[in-house]
Amino acid sequence: MYKAFYSLSREPFVKGLKTADSFVSAAFAEARARLDYLKKVKGMGLLVGEPGAGKTFTLRAFADSLNPSLYKVIYFPLSTGTVMDFFRGLVTGLGEEPKFRKVDLFHQIQKAVLTFYQERKITPVFILDEMQLAKDLFLHDLSIIFNFGMDSENPFILVISGLPYMQDKLSLNHNRPLSQRLVMRYKIEPLNKDEVAGYIRHYMSLAGAKHDVFSDVALGAIASHSRGWPRLVNNLATHCLLCGYQAKKELIDEEVVRLAIQEMGL
Repeated sequence: MYKAFYSLSREPFVKGLKTADSFVSAAFAEARARLDYLKKVKGMGLLVGEPGAGKTFTLRAFADSLNPSLYKVIYFPLSTGTVMDFFRGLVTGLGEEPKFRKVDLFHQIQKAVLTFYQERKITPVFILDEMQLAKDLFLHDLSIIFNFGMDSENPFILVISGLPYMQDKLSLNHNRPLSQRLVMRYKIEPLNKDEVAGYIRHYMSLAGAKHDVFSDVALGAIASHSRGWPRLVNNLATHCLLCGYQAKKELIDEEVVRLAIQEMGL
């Protein structure tokens, strides 16, 4: 449809884009710098952001940057299943056959982490996503299970990611043991107006656009209505391309953006 009309080789705003082709906004660059710091010092870190802020993409970019001969990445979103399912998932990710009792799972995880780190010289990297769904008891368990050598060493990297109110949960007294062990915290902020324009032009160029398809006014309107959140920028820009194609407009203007906003119900 719109790809041929705008002379694009592929769809510009879709999931599955290569992390190497990412648009480097100020927030993305800072998040990567914080994660690289965590890689250096090891231990636990916290990454939060609103829905559509780009948390998972940032985590994927971080994971892609790690040398697989030096790091073992275990990604687990806390979105389905029970807490026991979660711990069994971590054990499976470490290449072990999960046992049944929680205490045995704890020992399995700790033993496997130490085996990777001390014997294979590989650092396990745990990326726990959607952690705003975690119950307080589970957060307490995390502070225990990732306590090595009476809290004298960190043979792992653990990234806790979720929505911003995850910070509020960690500030509660009963979650203080886990909160105090975090060596890195960062909240991803939205793109600013100039970054939204650069973001759209960047991915349009990667998709094969030879000239500007979005007018400056259209880019400003997209920035305003998306509030700078990458997922909304992607969705709104895609709807603009569809509406522009239907209206046979080679340059997407403010009127096309208005039509796209109406279709999306923004």
